Amino acid sequence: MVVEIITPDAKLFEGEVKSIKLPGTDGGFEILNNHAPIISTLTTGEISIALDQGKTESFEIQGGVVEMQNNKIIVLAD
Repeated sequence: MVVEIITPDAKLFEGEVKSIKLPGTDGGFEILNNHAPIISTLTTGEISIALDQGKTESFEIQGGVVEMQNNKIIVLAD
C-alpha cells in the first residue's frame, strides 16, 4: 500500500509500506494492506511505518487527519 504524509510545510514521506501505526484521537491504531476505508482524526504522537526488510521509519506529529481508501493512505499532519 502507498502512504503519503503531508504537512503544511512539506511532504515528509511517500512510498510503499507494509503497515502504519497512528495516534488516533480515541487511541492508537494500525492500518494493514486491504484495510476497509477509514477517515480518522489524529492527536499528538508518533507515526510508525513498517517498510520492507524489517526497516521502520517514525515521525512525530501534533495532530491531523488520516484517510485510507483503495490501499492509499494520506496523512495530513501538523
